[in-house]
Amino acid sequence: MKLTLRIWRQKDGKAAGKLETYKLDAVSPDMSFLEMLDVLNEQLTKSGGDPVSFDHDCREGICGACSMVINGRPHGPRKATTTCQLHMRSFKDGDTITIEPWRAAPFPVIKDLSVSRSSFDRIIAAGGFVSINTGSTVDGNATPIGKTDADEAMDYAQCIGCGACVAACPNAAAMLFTGAKVAHLVKLPQGQVERSGRVRNMVAQMDKEGFGSCTNHGECSEACPKEIPFDAIVMLNREYMRATVAGKE
Repeated sequence: MKLTLRIWRQKDGKAAGKLETYKLDAVSPDMSFLEMLDVLNEQLTKSGGDPVSFDHDCREGICGACSMVINGRPHGPRKATTTCQLHMRSFKDGDTITIEPWRAAPFPVIKDLSVSRSSFDRIIAAGGFVSINTGSTVDGNATPIGKTDADEAMDYAQCIGCGACVAACPNAAAMLFTGAKVAHLVKLPQGQVERSGRVRNMVAQMDKEGFGSCTNHGECSEACPKEIPFDAIVMLNREYMRATVAGKE
């Protein structure tokens, strides 16, 4: 395959960026998208150019590091697929592919396609955990959990924190991410002790980071590579109202 790549190049967060065009020949349809970028970087390095900076780690769709907007869609054209799971057979010979970083003020550009998502880390640090003293490890069946609650908790816990929801949202809202992190603990007995304080603290941190407000467009859930349901936002709103308006602890 012969491809034309339009890639966002930006030296750092303070510098002005722009799209630059590159040509690639002999791209195998069996390559992953990241392997294709590796080939481009090898070509740039051999010619004395500056390789394109992009984040990656597991390359198995688990860590969420491979975050980039491909032809206007976070993680590319395939639903429920991270960039590292995307293969070049999803494109055609002669295609032009535009590759950009996440576009959100709370995700400042570090270089090229790499952005800082430390704002997500700070939301988690504000309450997305269970801090009760559990003592020694207990048997998995010691605390019975209903199947419906267990299944829903696992659905929400699939969130890998990649930020596709923010990148897809016209308001750069982080409600789906925050909702997933709140909801999966709400469904578990271990999460009940800090239930109200957790949602208050996490929402306060989310607002402090500068994320926008949810206006129910639904692009977040559509773009999510783990298909976190929009119900996570409903759950977040319900929990926040319970903790603030109703004053429940």
